[in-house]
Amino acid sequence: MIPLETENSFTDHFPQQTEEGAVLRQILEGTAQETGERFFAALVENLAKVLGTYGAWITIWHGERRLRAVAFWLGDRLVPDFEYDLAGTPCEPVFKDRRLVHVTDRVVELYPNDPELGPLGAVSYMGVPLLDLDGRILGHVAVLDRRPMPQQPRLLALFRIFAARAAAELQRLRAEQQLRAREERLRLLFDSVMDTVIEFDQELTITRANPAAQNTFRRGVEDMLGGNFGHCLSHDSRAKLVSFIGEIETQRDERRSLWIPGVLEAMPMNGGAFPAEATLCRFEIKRQAYYTVILRNVNDRLEAERQIRSLAAEADYLRDTLKRLGGFDQIVGESAALKEVLRDVNQVAATDTTVLILGETGTGKELIARAIHAASRRQDKPLITINCAAIPAALMESEFFGHEKGAFTGATQKREGCFTLADRGTIFLDEVGELSLDLQAKLLRVLQEGEFTPVGAAQLHKVNVRVIAATNRDLKQAISEGRFREDLFYRLNVFPLNLPALRERPDDIPLLASDFVGKFSRRVGTALEPLSPECTRRLIAYSWPGNIRELQNVIERAVITAQDGRLNLDRALPVGDVPPESASAIAVEPSLSQILKIQELTELERENILRALDASNWRVAGKNGAAALLGMNPSTLNSRIKALQITRPR
Repeated sequence: MIPLETENSFTDHFPQQTEEGAVLRQILEGTAQETGERFFAALVENLAKVLGTYGAWITIWHGERRLRAVAFWLGDRLVPDFEYDLAGTPCEPVFKDRRLVHVTDRVVELYPNDPELGPLGAVSYMGVPLLDLDGRILGHVAVLDRRPMPQQPRLLALFRIFAARAAAELQRLRAEQQLRAREERLRLLFDSVMDTVIEFDQELTITRANPAAQNTFRRGVEDMLGGNFGHCLSHDSRAKLVSFIGEIETQRDERRSLWIPGVLEAMPMNGGAFPAEATLCRFEIKRQAYYTVILRNVNDRLEAERQIRSLAAEADYLRDTLKRLGGFDQIVGESAALKEVLRDVNQVAATDTTVLILGETGTGKELIARAIHAASRRQDKPLITINCAAIPAALMESEFFGHEKGAFTGATQKREGCFTLADRGTIFLDEVGELSLDLQAKLLRVLQEGEFTPVGAAQLHKVNVRVIAATNRDLKQAISEGRFREDLFYRLNVFPLNLPALRERPDDIPLLASDFVGKFSRRVGTALEPLSPECTRRLIAYSWPGNIRELQNVIERAVITAQDGRLNLDRALPVGDVPPESASAIAVEPSLSQILKIQELTELERENILRALDASNWRVAGKNGAAALLGMNPSTLNSRIKALQITRPR
């Protein structure tokens, strides 16, 4: 508590004879060398001394209910960091009603909720808002005294002089702040422009350059300043620029700018000239002409156009390829095992049930997934395929759920994940058994709740996606080994589909092979004979560990290496394919019809070899040997003779 003192009346202390000119001189002399906070400190000190008050202060208004004084003079010193709540104080109507408030006496009784007035021994108060040119409140200036402060015109006039000076300084500070903000925005805009921007004077001396110019001319911006811009152009382009500067000087409108037709040849420091499109602008600062040229490397545009043409050509090629391969993805086969799978596909496709496709590699799991999607209600929505074994584990979560810009190193922009892209459609998770346990938990959440959180995001994303998963792994064994979540398995295994291996459907091998022969022969432009009984026998006899995918590859190789219009299985089939006598030893027991067919083909092959050997006088190799007559490799023929136990009669 500051003790109250016995003092003379305010009327006795107030300088009645002080002239306004002397007051103005005192204000100017006391604040002329100061700006900002130092200015306000000098102003409140002089205000208290001229008016003879105990305290004086100035605040800046931020639209808050708590005021902070930028300068507060009390008694004979400055009080730093003075803050107080606006509510219940005599300052409140100053801001609320935007008017001068003058309390001549008993201010504590009028404002009993102001906790500062009593301890300060305040008796009287006067405050006035400080307004900007547009009428916005900038802050306020106020004084208080320990004596009554009668209403006197001279007192009010002097107070308003100080208030006007304070308002002028606040207006200056605000304008300066706005100017700095605009300059900062302009600087950021200037620096962020991807095109090269060069500013120069009438002598072509560079006065400013943006960071893009550094990359364009391979010189630091500081090195470019003060240099001659003409040296950055070829001789002809320099002359062209000077001529357009002369042309822009003749323009009469305020907007002095023009497009330079053609291109300017820019000359980087270490060579590698390039053509650049250019725009020229003119402006004045203190009657001094300056110019700005904006350059864009035409090579970038030409390269972009080239890439567009290349991508368009590639798209045309892919469209043509798809036309040529029309029906390549059709499911071929008539075996009972395949028909059972197709019946299951027909039943489950119309639902939104999660499907787990099980089968060895190459059995056509993705083809079945596409068939399910094509027959579903979601067929007009996307089918998004993810090979879980082909994507690095560190990137899999981003691939699944997307990421926000800056979520991790290299995330330069926001990216949508596959689940977002598949919304209202179908997502096919191939090789789902390869997922990490951490990602399995997040996949389980999508299956259960239909929601996920992108990497680096804070909000959940809702999706409506049908999931089809596939694996060639034994998931139950993976569960027992702790490599796969049991709860996720049961979420995926709602409708399992077990695809038969190719060796389990031997009746389909000739059909598939004939289909592949027809498509690959059309692709390479070769006319080939239908599958011979020998080719059919060899294809059926092979065990096909790679299933349909391996059969496709073998037929493609056989078509490429075909001779005289006949498939070349000698080059195409893997070394050590199953010989005819061991055909019955393949993994799946053949049917009776297959056994009879194989025996018939074997006998036919034996007779053909005997006829060829008789015609060649049992000479295998050579120009007129049996191998040449049969169109076979001599070593292959020798192995067939041995396998069929053919001997020359005595």
